[in-house]
Amino acid sequence: MSEQLILVVEDEPSLAEAVAARLRAEHFAVQVAADGPAAVESFRRHRPDLLVLDLMLPGFDGLEVCRRVQAMSPVPVLMLTARDGETDQLVGLGVGADDYLTKPFSMRVLVARVRALLRRAGRAATPAAEVVRAGPVEVDPLARRVRCRGAEVHLTPTEFDLLHCLAVAPGAVFTRAQLLERIWDWADASPTRAVDSHVKALRRKLGPGLIRTVHGVGYSLEVPA
Repeated sequence: MSEQLILVVEDEPSLAEAVAARLRAEHFAVQVAADGPAAVESFRRHRPDLLVLDLMLPGFDGLEVCRRVQAMSPVPVLMLTARDGETDQLVGLGVGADDYLTKPFSMRVLVARVRALLRRAGRAATPAAEVVRAGPVEVDPLARRVRCRGAEVHLTPTEFDLLHCLAVAPGAVFTRAQLLERIWDWADASPTRAVDSHVKALRRKLGPGLIRTVHGVGYSLEVPA
């Protein structure tokens, strides 16, 4: 089996080399790019299995890189950011990033997130064929298409997986830990706002009243009577 290829996009040389060295030690093949245009060109040439992508880059930023590569071919993206603001995270998730890490971060955590995203991508390649209908929401896992109230809704890969998980059991409450394990494949439920950020993005696209917050517990997809 060939090595999975990861493109590391980071303009700080010492950090780029540290991330690349750790990933190579974990038996991944690695390409490195230091700015936005180089990242897009490297993606076009090598078609990596995953991007580790810094938000702030010369040329154009990580958000634009994410937009351009996702337009070429869907790929898992782990975004790195020096900022912990919710708006920055939502914007990154909205253009196709699957997860994010705030600097400084542990290399152990980075490797765990990379492996989890790659496992998820492998599962998505062999989806269940059954269309799920829950109230006004229709989820087609084979075509990876969503309709809500008759209109098609364009979701990122992670938003799609999250909605599908909620839709197969409408009314059931999923804890954040359960969603982290099922969608992100994190067994330890590490502290994160990834679930909350993706739920907010889903609400913006689906409209109000469908995803209910159960305070102190988690989320459910509500089907109107």
